[in-house]
Amino acid sequence: MQEDEKGLGSALYALTETEHGHVWGVCAEVEGLFGEPRRGTYQLFGWVPEGSGVPAWAGSRVWLVPEEEAFEAWLLEDAESLGQPSGTDSLVLTGLDDHEGPPEGYRGPVRVHDGHRRLGSCREFTRILPPDRMPAPIVLRGLAQSDQLRAALTKGTRRAALDLDEAALEIRDGRGEPLTDRLLQATISGWRPSSYGADLIDLELDGGRFTPVPEYARPIWERWLAGPPTAVNAWADLDTRRRGAWHDLVRDRAFRRTRRDRPAGQVHELDGRYITDEPALHLALGEAVNGPGGYFGGCLSAVTDCLRGNFGYTAPGALFWRDAATAREHLSRTLTPDGRPYDLFTAVLETLAEGGMDVTLA
Repeated sequence: MQEDEKGLGSALYALTETEHGHVWGVCAEVEGLFGEPRRGTYQLFGWVPEGSGVPAWAGSRVWLVPEEEAFEAWLLEDAESLGQPSGTDSLVLTGLDDHEGPPEGYRGPVRVHDGHRRLGSCREFTRILPPDRMPAPIVLRGLAQSDQLRAALTKGTRRAALDLDEAALEIRDGRGEPLTDRLLQATISGWRPSSYGADLIDLELDGGRFTPVPEYARPIWERWLAGPPTAVNAWADLDTRRRGAWHDLVRDRAFRRTRRDRPAGQVHELDGRYITDEPALHLALGEAVNGPGGYFGGCLSAVTDCLRGNFGYTAPGALFWRDAATAREHLSRTLTPDGRPYDLFTAVLETLAEGGMDVTLA
């Protein structure tokens, strides 16, 4: 890692107005970027576990499937089990709700699975509202202000909130390359001269609508903020949860860079030794096509989009998949959102073939 970071600068953060792209200011340090996101919590009554039950970290995607077929399954991302409250037959699950949440009006039996195995079922559930808590502020330290921000602050006071409307915190890595961004509501709650230098300020923003990066992902972000990886499989020692966080940055970075397709007829080599879960599948495929830290989809539909061009690949092409038995072992018995068995390993091979990629398994 020291070799990767040689000669790198610091990450750069820009507070940007989203509608017109105006940059309010830039800085090299942000306080409050990491924390615990607001999570949905469900109590599942009459819980009946299957197999070994639900681990503390339940999975990247945990699906709750209503018994009544008229209602669709819904998703908890990055789900955790808080265990079974003493004296009850219930289980408490918490996670990031997808945009839809539970079916309106349904509170009956649900089956729960993590995309690979069935975790259990319950007779009914309820959603527990999280306790109100003051969100941590976002502090941009050593911010170099734009003229527009300076004028806005001059008109306000240091005690009164100042609304800069919808904004994003755009983040560049130590090489100055775009990495990702975080949306926020740019309501300024205070500012003061910064110890980082003359004419710089520490700007405090209301964190009420900001989703922080989970603490478990901090080391991964710090690695990427130093610069992209220079060798494949830098993610191999991570668990499934952290591989997902790694892939989030791979995807975000890919969509912020100029993408050029290579000529048709390229032969790509995939190192399959570490494909023990779905994030690893997409990380390895991305690096096979686009090199260290490369992106080539994060689900089957995204892989299909990448095969159509603009992501480094032009059909026809070829893929030599080494150690394919590892992926076959871990991805052949998966579940659809509604809990039906399907073979993800075969499905990805079919998707690649349909996109003009001739796959050889070894």
